[in-house]
Amino acid sequence: MHRITLQFLLIPLLLIALTGIALATNGDTLISVAPTARSMGGTGVAAPLDAISAIFANPAAMCMGPYCPGSQSVFAGTYYNSTTKATVNGVTAKSQLEPSVIPAVGITAPITNKLRFGFGAYGISGMGVDYREADFFGPASGGVYTNLQVMKFAPNLAYQLTPALSIGASLHLVYGALDLGQGTVHNYTIGGQAGAIYKAGPVSLGVSYTTPEKINHKKVFDPDDAGPAPLADLALESPHTIAAGIALQPSERFLIETDVKWLNWSQAAGYRDFDWEDQWVYAVGMQYKDPSGLSLRGGYNYSKSPVKLHDNFDPNFTSTTKVQ
Repeated sequence: MHRITLQFLLIPLLLIALTGIALATNGDTLISVAPTARSMGGTGVAAPLDAISAIFANPAAMCMGPYCPGSQSVFAGTYYNSTTKATVNGVTAKSQLEPSVIPAVGITAPITNKLRFGFGAYGISGMGVDYREADFFGPASGGVYTNLQVMKFAPNLAYQLTPALSIGASLHLVYGALDLGQGTVHNYTIGGQAGAIYKAGPVSLGVSYTTPEKINHKKVFDPDDAGPAPLADLALESPHTIAAGIALQPSERFLIETDVKWLNWSQAAGYRDFDWEDQWVYAVGMQYKDPSGLSLRGGYNYSKSPVKLHDNFDPNFTSTTKVQ
């Protein structure tokens, strides 16, 4: 057991950034990647509709999607422009961070009649604010700027054990870039995801588990605003994630799916120091596919923010936190 001291600047700086982005995502993680799954409310654990959705939501779905038994390549992008405001020490300001474009690529192809390969590359997580013109901590503080970007590269294999049961796994190669006002630093880590899908007639059941994925950002922030000091490291970890879903498809035209997901933020490196809580996510989506090829989709995604509200927060303090 080690003890670290988080000085007065780091905690408010990151709380401001995380609070804003958490209102637009599940924590700091996108509810899904690419438009198809997002239009279904982020569902896809039991019945993903394209290769990107399958690789993100449940790697076992390589053998159970509408793209089977053939191949599919999907390229997509998301224009992300969040609105974030913060009030600190009685000062309210709006973030001036520029919008971003989040890419996504998904490919799936058969190796044999039971074994399939998939590959995904997509932006999965990010947060940031630009309050450099706000005097939260006094005119000499220099304002607050943060920017985090996380991208995954996910080669995937899935195997159809029986006509009704498929299993799969992905290796996650994770790239992260973080800027806390001292310049951007880059690092990498690895993780993984495993899942299974069981299909009984019009009903599909799916489960998925994603490992924690910790990136240690080297020399990324100044731990003491009082004067010159060596830059310190900061580890941020994507949490343990467990997801389950059930889908009903009574005909080729109609599909309804509901998912539930648990994210273990309270034990994730970095986020536990910011006092994040575990998060339950509930999603539902429906699709109607017209014989002409037009698909109409709608969905809803609900979760409470994992960020605790700290009223009367005093940024001029030193907090000692136990970490593993």
